Amino acid sequence: MPGFEWSTAADQRFNVNLSILFTELPLLERPAAAAAAGFTAVELWWPWIDSPTPARSELDALKKAIEDAGVRLTGLNFYAGQLPGPDRGALSLPGEESEKFRANIDVAAGFAASLGCTALNALYGNRVEGVDPAEQDALALENLALAARAADRIGAVLLIEALNKPESPLYPLVSAPAAVEVVDQVNATTGLGNAKFLMDLYHLSMNGEDLPAVIDAYAAKTGHVQIADNPGRGAPGTGSLPLQELLGRLRKAGYDGWVGLEYKPGDRPSAEAFDWLPREARAAR
Repeated sequence: MPGFEWSTAADQRFNVNLSILFTELPLLERPAAAAAAGFTAVELWWPWIDSPTPARSELDALKKAIEDAGVRLTGLNFYAGQLPGPDRGALSLPGEESEKFRANIDVAAGFAASLGCTALNALYGNRVEGVDPAEQDALALENLALAARAADRIGAVLLIEALNKPESPLYPLVSAPAAVEVVDQVNATTGLGNAKFLMDLYHLSMNGEDLPAVIDAYAAKTGHVQIADNPGRGAPGTGSLPLQELLGRLRKAGYDGWVGLEYKPGDRPSAEAFDWLPREARAAR
């Protein structure tokens, strides 16, 4: 972006979210496109929105595409319903969606393990009209504990994400403290300590949170970071968020994990949406 300098890029490990970038390409072509753009790591929302348990051939084809591209899978969502779309997760929804989430746990963990991926994101799910929120929260804790145990079996962390209220009005975890409270509940339930906060700076800024204060309070409990500028959810430099400064603050607070690029490319091919980041800074070190 003109006027945008990323002088601290060498201190970061970036990965590209292939569920929001390169979506103009078929799924199996996206890992190679990310590699061609200079990246060595990718992350994904659950790619089969209609199926928590896709055919082995589909899983194998995506695994091969990632391996052939020479990129690492560093993050994967559990089944979360229609995403992008009306849904924001399945694990707190009584009935069929909760069952789909449970059916997906071992499939997602197995796929992650096959690629050495050590971060699994579990989206909480929307409030359901006519269902007691306390009932949803009890179900959520039960399912998150199952997911945390599955993640632990493959040496992975379980991520719990805060979204933003303007875009996800029915989602209950719309602040950093709300998501971290669930993280703490899961860790208390399992005793494993592998539940972590997914700090998405775009969502938190949409909620009007004090981002430096959030970083200072929760960097130690953070297992993954995602970025997009605000307003617009575009590339760094398209909005007004001081992302460079915020990521520097995270580093100083001790966070040395991945930074997921989870932004919209705008009205251009995704390959052209990385001009803010020098090519030599795209390959993870």
